[in-house]
Amino acid sequence: MTQGCAAPAQTAHLPATVDLTNEAVIQGTVTRDGQPVSSAYARLLDSSGEFTAEVVTGDEGVFRFFAADGDWTVRVLAAGGVSVDSKVTARVGEVAALEVAI
Repeated sequence: MTQGCAAPAQTAHLPATVDLTNEAVIQGTVTRDGQPVSSAYARLLDSSGEFTAEVVTGDEGVFRFFAADGDWTVRVLAAGGVSVDSKVTARVGEVAALEVAI
């Protein structure tokens, strides 16, 4: 059960309730030296660079956003002052996959 405004757990598998015919998904994994990075922040920025959403990576280093069609930036922030931007395009009916090495 989720309480308050906490984001759902970030896992590598899409929940069975997600209907890709109606959703555009941006999903990725954050790694360091080939190992998943948990507790990194993934921020979703729109095409103008405005903040839209933020999630914390789970134990598998996974993050996921449900977005509108279009061009987005995912900014990963991690310990040690790490900040990595990745451009991605979301399309309804697709999972746009990112691998972010920090």
